[in-house]
Amino acid sequence: MKKFKKVFIIAEAGVNHNGSIKRALKLVDEAKKCQADAIKFQTWKTENVVTKKSPKAKYQKKNNSKETQFDMLKKLELTYNQFLLIKKYCDKKKIIFMSTADEIESANFLKPLVKFVKVGSAELTDIPFLEKIAKFNKVIFLSTGLSNISDVKLAFKTLLKKGQKKEDIILLHCNSAYPTPFVDVNLNAMITLKKLFNTEIGYSDHTKSIEVSIAAVAMGARVIEKHFTLSKKLKGPDHNASLNPLEFSKLVKSIRNVE
Repeated sequence: MKKFKKVFIIAEAGVNHNGSIKRALKLVDEAKKCQADAIKFQTWKTENVVTKKSPKAKYQKKNNSKETQFDMLKKLELTYNQFLLIKKYCDKKKIIFMSTADEIESANFLKPLVKFVKVGSAELTDIPFLEKIAKFNKVIFLSTGLSNISDVKLAFKTLLKKGQKKEDIILLHCNSAYPTPFVDVNLNAMITLKKLFNTEIGYSDHTKSIEVSIAAVAMGARVIEKHFTLSKKLKGPDHNASLNPLEFSKLVKSIRNVE
């Protein structure tokens, strides 16, 4: 039985608010206009995620090579109270609120606010984190970037062992390069996940365009997650690999046509 009657499309706002609650709410407005099913952010306490000397990834250095990972994340961090405002605003606009927790404290905060739990690729091998969220009794979207099949098997086994229902796990094929070159996408890996784990599949798309997400839907993806920004010209680590509202609207319409 399919979890969703139609492909579930997530506008991945992530950190594209650049630390501004005003911009975060504007992203909600635009995602709703694009007819996305959900808008997703990222929730974390910087001190719980990285050390003060953690270097940035290559693609993150393009905006400020001297800034540390800690400093960058601290500037992009929204407070729990701000997320409560975003959740309330999403409810008002009738769009599903989601956020990826990067550590257990934030996961506990988000638990009563979300219907779906999104596990980012970086947390796929965080066993204590997986053991915690398995007890939330929520549908879990599990991204598989940065991993091999053994990693995914361990994550899957851990979730099931701690009480997660198999039918409530949706595996998202993902390549964690920002942006992902077309030659590295390998959508066949999504089919491999479906065959190995006998669960619903989706695609978390980090390419610069819309074609791969559309192809993923044609190949059976039931969830599509795509980075979303107000403008690619904004400074920040993810804007360049995101779709603007015009592009995202085209993506949604294309996916509905393929369906």
